[in-house]
Amino acid sequence: MAPVSALAKYKLVFLGDQSVGKTSIITRFMYDKFDTTYQATIGIDFLSKTMYLEDRTVRLQLWDTAGQERFRSLIPSYIRDSSVAVIVYDVASRQSFLNTSKWIEEVRTERGSDVIIVLVGNKTDLVDKRQVSIEEGESKAREMNVMFIETSAKAGFNIKPLFRKIAAALPGMETLSSAKQEDMVDVNLKSSNTNASQAQAQSGGCAC
Repeated sequence: MAPVSALAKYKLVFLGDQSVGKTSIITRFMYDKFDTTYQATIGIDFLSKTMYLEDRTVRLQLWDTAGQERFRSLIPSYIRDSSVAVIVYDVASRQSFLNTSKWIEEVRTERGSDVIIVLVGNKTDLVDKRQVSIEEGESKAREMNVMFIETSAKAGFNIKPLFRKIAAALPGMETLSSAKQEDMVDVNLKSSNTNASQAQAQSGGCAC
């Protein structure tokens, strides 16, 4: 595979049931903050962040999808040209964990094996309410042949390591040493919130 260019752009689509914390993970990564007033994502939100990795610059395009069933018809068109699918479940909700199988299947239906899939167990701060063990998460990831990590957007736990893990797995990034991965710095912040039709127009698709 050709080496990554200096201004490589990678599309990351965040998938998962409603209220598992997709938006909170993105918000923690982008702004290092946690919003205690939950508002459901309507349609699709788009943000981008530039990361400097060793001798190159990578633009991560983060697409935050709504978990509600009424928006499901929008999602395949966003998966179609993505480099990475981040599938999130709530460790305090067994149903959201069980549903990750169908999200993974949907990604593979659209992208085959030409996509990086990361299974993320979020809300590890809810220790007393946990319904899914880390061992179960790891087991499912092995079974589905995807990457795995647990996070807490609220506590800020493992959010940067999640994106380091993703960046290191991107095409052309194989040459990065583990030491360099640890040294990655997040800079040059840009964001734009759009509704579904605007976001889809930016991506060159349609909101149908």
